[in-house]
Amino acid sequence: EPGQMTAIIGATGSGKTTILNLIPRLFDATEGRVLVDGVDVRDLKVEDLGSMIGLIPQKAFLFSGTVRSNMQFSKPGATDQEIWDALRTSQSADFVEKLPDGLDHAVNQGGTTFSGGQRQRLSIARAVVRQPKIYLFDDSFSALDYSTDARLRTALKPVTRDATVIVVAQRVATIRDADQILVLEHGRIVARGTHDQLLQTSHTYQEIVESQMSLAEAAA
Repeated sequence: EPGQMTAIIGATGSGKTTILNLIPRLFDATEGRVLVDGVDVRDLKVEDLGSMIGLIPQKAFLFSGTVRSNMQFSKPGATDQEIWDALRTSQSADFVEKLPDGLDHAVNQGGTTFSGGQRQRLSIARAVVRQPKIYLFDDSFSALDYSTDARLRTALKPVTRDATVIVVAQRVATIRDADQILVLEHGRIVARGTHDQLLQTSHTYQEIVESQMSLAEAAA
């Protein structure tokens, strides 16, 4: 629903990205239907469906050009104000301001001169500029440290207030405030609920939380 965040979590290979990719029709469902506003996505024009969606893929990718042209890729004609607003939301403004040419800084194909976290934040900014009806985050916070992740998610809340947000995540911390969490195992949804509900009802979710807590303790 608009204004709702749905998170998808599960082990590697459980089908998280597959679910996400069915929405923009990167491939089609072989059974059943995927509906957007009650309409089968296969009955929508590709350009109409695309205009509704802001997809931030698992592997952040930037195009050759400039920071500005990358932002305008999702919204041609976006103003500098709109771009800076999106950069601030994605926690990118600080490092872009320090670039020699700011928004006109040259970006090579793939954006390899930026760190992984910077590429992810710029990819998020590119989606935010468009202000889509549906945000699809495919593990888009994984390269961020926990504090940047938290600040970015806080900044996203007012921006995505009227949009549907679907987040694929590996880290529980990223999605614990989601309105609903879908737990995947071997291609099937085995549990759904809030973080607190799943801690009480889902053995699979409990295992994910416990394993991440153990890793965090070991790292500390």
